Amino acid sequence: MRTKTLKKNRINVVTLGCSKNLYDSEVLMGQLRANQKEVVHEEDGNVVVINTCGFIANAKEESVNTILEYVQKKEAGQVDKVFVTGCLSERYKPDLQKEIPNVDQYFGTSELPNLLKALGADYKHELIGERLTTTPKNYAYLKIAEGCDRPCSFCAIPLMRGKHKSTPIEDLVTEAEKLASKGVQELILIAQDLTYYGLDLYKKRNLAELLENLVKVEGIEWIRLHYAFPTGFPMDVLEVMKREPKICNYLDIPLQHISDSILKSMRRGTTQAKTTKLLQDFRQAVPGMTIRTTLIVGYPGETEEDFQILKEWVKQMRFERLGCFTYSHEENTHAFSLVDDVSEDVKQERANEIMELQSQISWELNQEKIGRTFKCMIDRKEGNYFVGRTEFDSPDVDNEVLIDATQHYLKQGEFAEIKIFDAADFDLYGEPV
Repeated sequence: MRTKTLKKNRINVVTLGCSKNLYDSEVLMGQLRANQKEVVHEEDGNVVVINTCGFIANAKEESVNTILEYVQKKEAGQVDKVFVTGCLSERYKPDLQKEIPNVDQYFGTSELPNLLKALGADYKHELIGERLTTTPKNYAYLKIAEGCDRPCSFCAIPLMRGKHKSTPIEDLVTEAEKLASKGVQELILIAQDLTYYGLDLYKKRNLAELLENLVKVEGIEWIRLHYAFPTGFPMDVLEVMKREPKICNYLDIPLQHISDSILKSMRRGTTQAKTTKLLQDFRQAVPGMTIRTTLIVGYPGETEEDFQILKEWVKQMRFERLGCFTYSHEENTHAFSLVDDVSEDVKQERANEIMELQSQISWELNQEKIGRTFKCMIDRKEGNYFVGRTEFDSPDVDNEVLIDATQHYLKQGEFAEIKIFDAADFDLYGEPV
């Protein structure tokens, strides 16, 4: 017997995976809203669209479990329709159709018009920059390109997202202006690879020119760069960063490993010497900049010696921010032909060792901030604390600044000058000046 369904024609978009997926969900929701559809993000609705991630094993598992959860709800009469889109669907559509046939329809990453049609909506080309943002009102992600042309051996993103395709500067400026008019003060630039931006459209790496245009947008106070690639990094970006106060002295540059033999097998197009020099050049060009990176441990053939090289290098480089993943063996990638010969236990031990080391480095660097005053963006209130960030911290992944809400009042979504009086490994404690 069917139970009573939820309110009719309310579309619930569920997002899994990275900020690039979140951006896609926001575009989808903006299109639905423009078609006069009632749409919500991760709330109750009788029609469900799951935007999946297919990047690594854990993410795929979470996506499959989420699909199964909503299919069960459909079978119990709690939702009427389930649609699946995003990276997992792009990569495994035939398998998914066979294994989970009770989904109404599966769509790939580039099938937004078809997905909208299935939801009874038209794709509106004129909606440049129209999105229904899901982040706090003070910051938003700005996706400047889609896809990737890099040949990294471990990565399945080109299979799911296709070749690199830059969005024209004028479209991105329009989008930034619309976001600023809604109160967004911080833009977080994302792409599979920021450093490639413009090569397809302008025949040159053009990130610096894009930044020159975005800093002119009134109302935008901070611009943050995520996901740069070390090979071919356009150094003119650092000149703009140093000159323009709106551009945060912050760069997220996933380096993955440092042992030359592993870098070669990963097809990263660089060496330990080149990477180390690049980071030294960054710090020389923009003194005090924060570098965030991510590393992979347990890649096929990673010996204890390779791991020790990586560990020593992390000690030397003293990254301000660092995340570490265990290698995931992904079919149809170049590395899939290699033997996944590092056990899960060893992978996990190595990841833990790196993060323990980083925790100590982070604690030491944070101690140096005590007594200093920083301009902080106040993101939210949580329990007895207002939670803020400095320009050196990105939302969800980096340090947070905690201010006692029982003692001080701050406006969420606004900037405040905060003096730091205490610090832990990943948290700073401060009070308004």
